[in-house]
Amino acid sequence: MSDALTNGRNLLAELNPNLEAILAERYDAHLPGMAESLVEWAYGRHYAREGLDLRTRQLCTIAALTALGAQTTPQLKINIAHTRAAGASEAEILEVIWQMAVYGGMPAAINGLNAAIEVFEAA
Repeated sequence: MSDALTNGRNLLAELNPNLEAILAERYDAHLPGMAESLVEWAYGRHYAREGLDLRTRQLCTIAALTALGAQTTPQLKINIAHTRAAGASEAEILEVIWQMAVYGGMPAAINGLNAAIEVFEAA
């Protein structure tokens, strides 16, 4: 097992312990190894990097997913939950999403706010 995969799994143990299994169940029958690859690459090689703390990385992820628009809503919701687990407050998450109205447009920000409200209400 690679160090990156181990790092990714360790990080997910903090944020979302079931994510790899959920991804494997959904995708691995069609694309074998997809879940492990995502954990290794995204979490083990990017989120686990030094240079930014996890909370800041997660806030950046929310900004990017919000600016990309409604097609990223499922990923945005997962990352909003991850960002809460990384220590960000609801107010910080909402402010990051609202800031994206300037860069991604008002519809993208409204979609992001709706996603955040759904995640907060479900918690």
